[in-house]
Amino acid sequence: MQTGFTEEKETTHEWQTRSEKPKKHRGYLVAGILAVLFLVAAIVGIASRFSERKALAKETEALAVPYVSVIHPKSEPPQDELVLPSTLQAFIESPIYARTNGYLKKWYKDIGSRVRQGELLADIETPEIDQELMQAKAARDQASAQVEIAKTSAKRWENLQKMDAVAQQETDERNSSYAQAQANLAAAEANVHRLEQMESFKHIYAPFSGVLTKRNVDIGALINAGNTGPNQQLFNIARTDPIRVYVSVPEVYADSVRPGVKANIQLASIAGRAFSGNVVRSAEAIDPSTRTLLTEIDVPNPKGDLLPGAYAQVHFALKVQVPRLTIPVNAMLTRAEGTLAAVVTGDKVQLKPIVIGRDYGREVEVLSGIQQSDLIILNPSDSLESGQQVNVKQQQQSPQGATAQ
Repeated sequence: MQTGFTEEKETTHEWQTRSEKPKKHRGYLVAGILAVLFLVAAIVGIASRFSERKALAKETEALAVPYVSVIHPKSEPPQDELVLPSTLQAFIESPIYARTNGYLKKWYKDIGSRVRQGELLADIETPEIDQELMQAKAARDQASAQVEIAKTSAKRWENLQKMDAVAQQETDERNSSYAQAQANLAAAEANVHRLEQMESFKHIYAPFSGVLTKRNVDIGALINAGNTGPNQQLFNIARTDPIRVYVSVPEVYADSVRPGVKANIQLASIAGRAFSGNVVRSAEAIDPSTRTLLTEIDVPNPKGDLLPGAYAQVHFALKVQVPRLTIPVNAMLTRAEGTLAAVVTGDKVQLKPIVIGRDYGREVEVLSGIQQSDLIILNPSDSLESGQQVNVKQQQQSPQGATAQ
């Protein structure tokens, strides 16, 4: 009986052992599957975060590229005449200073007075110069008297020396004294002439015929000689017939505007009238800062209608065949290196220096630097640089009537 119980017990143990083994295998399998699932989830999460980060970086990079509006320069038709701004100047203009110190005694001409050359403008009181002149004349009289005495003494000694009454040395001394007295008289005469000339400066005369444009002093004012001190300039005189018209001709037109070319001058203050003149000279050199040629036109002005300092328009009767392009004023960049235009080539920016002609208000004429096919950026940023990448906006109509993109 014991033997059978033992066998039964062993059989039960073997069954339990065989049943526990599949359970362990299933536990290992479940743990492995869970580990794989966790690993896959981790990989998917990391990949998703990496993809989101890459997309965010790409979006940030795309947003960093600015969008710009562009426009083509407008082509203007050829001109029948060249019109340029100018400034009128007097043919001769000079400030008048005093050459002596004193007080203004009286002035005879005021601003706007037309005077002739040599006409008296003002008188200056010069008490110090007057006293010095009186003293110099007295010294001259003393020197003259000494000359007479020395001359008489020298003659007497020469006669005595002929009779051997005096020594030759004494005669030479008297002649030397006479020569010295003559030199003193010459110096005194020179001093008198100097002071007389200084005193003559108390009368102020017009150096040339013209009109007085300034009077800076009044009666009793302290006058300082030369161009120093608070009241150094007394008057300003200008000759206005003919009148000079200075105009800066752009470099591209410089060959057409030569001496002898006729021009008409028009002023907004004198509507409906034109004043004719001729080009008389030019600077014969292009100003590198403005790329223009300074040109002078002389215009007859017998009635004084043209005033110095006035703004005028100069019309040259020329057939201008130079290509003319215009761009809006908000398409320009002004920097230390000059005036620039931002041109888009592909998706890159190129800053090109341009030469500006006439200003039409909302638009300006461009003489060189760009072509009509170029795409010019409107309202370019001050931080824009050559080589910078940009995005061009969709095409639209610009307010100036040109096609923008």
